[in-house]
Amino acid sequence: MKAVVNRISQVALAAGALLVMAGPVRAADDSLVLPDWLAVHGQGTFTLQGDPDFPSHYVGPNSLKPGQRKETIDATLYVGVQPWKGGEVWVNPEVDQGFGLSNTLGVAGFPSAEAYKVGKKHPYTRLQRLFFRQTVDLGGDSETVEGDQNVFAGSHTSNRLVLTIGKFGVGDVFDTNRYAHDPRNDFLNWAVVDAGSFDYAADAWGYSTGVAAEWYQGAWTLRFGAFNLSKVPNGEVLERDFSQYQLDLEVEHRHKIGDHPGAVRVTFFRNDGYFGRFDDALALAAATGETPDTARVRRRMNRPGVSLNLEQDVTGSLGLFARAGLNNGQIEPYDFTDIDRTVSLGGSLTGSGWGRPHDTVGLAGVFNGLTREHERYLDAGGIGVLVGDGTLPHPGTEMIAEAYYDYLPVEGVGVMLDYQFVANPGYNRDRGPANVIGVRVHGQF
Repeated sequence: MKAVVNRISQVALAAGALLVMAGPVRAADDSLVLPDWLAVHGQGTFTLQGDPDFPSHYVGPNSLKPGQRKETIDATLYVGVQPWKGGEVWVNPEVDQGFGLSNTLGVAGFPSAEAYKVGKKHPYTRLQRLFFRQTVDLGGDSETVEGDQNVFAGSHTSNRLVLTIGKFGVGDVFDTNRYAHDPRNDFLNWAVVDAGSFDYAADAWGYSTGVAAEWYQGAWTLRFGAFNLSKVPNGEVLERDFSQYQLDLEVEHRHKIGDHPGAVRVTFFRNDGYFGRFDDALALAAATGETPDTARVRRRMNRPGVSLNLEQDVTGSLGLFARAGLNNGQIEPYDFTDIDRTVSLGGSLTGSGWGRPHDTVGLAGVFNGLTREHERYLDAGGIGVLVGDGTLPHPGTEMIAEAYYDYLPVEGVGVMLDYQFVANPGYNRDRGPANVIGVRVHGQF
């Protein structure tokens, strides 16, 4: 199956490259013009991060290690076909290479959402998305849609139904935010671009297979989704038959304060599969004298959670956002990260005031926490999805601040400088604080 997926990705990449170079039609000025039923976009991102030396009295198997530098590179092709009005088929082959800091370990709110849970020294190809979307207009005002990655240019009515089925990201539909949701264009930290407690279904690259339905009516939107979990927590292979699954429900309300748009979203999720309870793992470890491991006590159960997501335009150039969430922290996280409670807030400001209208400055703060059961498990030597210092005698709230400046020298190209201050990495007061300095270069068409 892996060979087939890689072959599909390679063919799609080659086909997209040929379309871009040759082009079915060219305008009078020799610019590329694609037929209305076809869309091709692309992106490439290079991210470099380093963490200078910081206080570290000990290091465990999942610790953030001081004094390192890591980079990631990815390139994605977005090819879409519109077989009929409202219908879209998109394929997103991607080439990836590189590693996150400590191989994407050591901080629950990890500093780079461009770093996957798997890292490789040499470039490799993945088919990240392959999905079908159908939009059914139900009346209301007509709204113009600009063409973009995985979006056809055109129009739809304000009241509509949208059905998406196939392989895509849960975050493509749920928990979106205008100011903090795209690590290739805004913030980098995992717990800023998504609610840290939202244990969304995903493979190790952040994608799942499933279906999502959205009903837009006036100022309201109701979303429902069902997705496959990975076969084992934090795994690379997804279920295919929904034998372990996630259900998502989101209610969104859009509003205006004066002429400034905003939105409020409440997202519920429930994971159903084979999980380990922290106290069960601790009890077994006490009886056997071994290190606690949730994998040894997994049984069928469910793990719910809820989050609140706010965004508000303030001046046209200044926008604010906030998220807060919690989940059942007595049970191990499945596919995202080790966060049971989270609060994040921040904002972004475009450079209109200093003559750089396409540049952006962003600032955010995040507070991540664990339940007592989760802390006891880590203190006894248990290992989580991303964290685990071997012991946790002095637990504390993981506190992160992120600031960035994204400079756009030409259209479609951004160079971003990023700084993150991480207090109590992995919830450990005996380690850190860590300073993470990063550079991101991103281009898209």
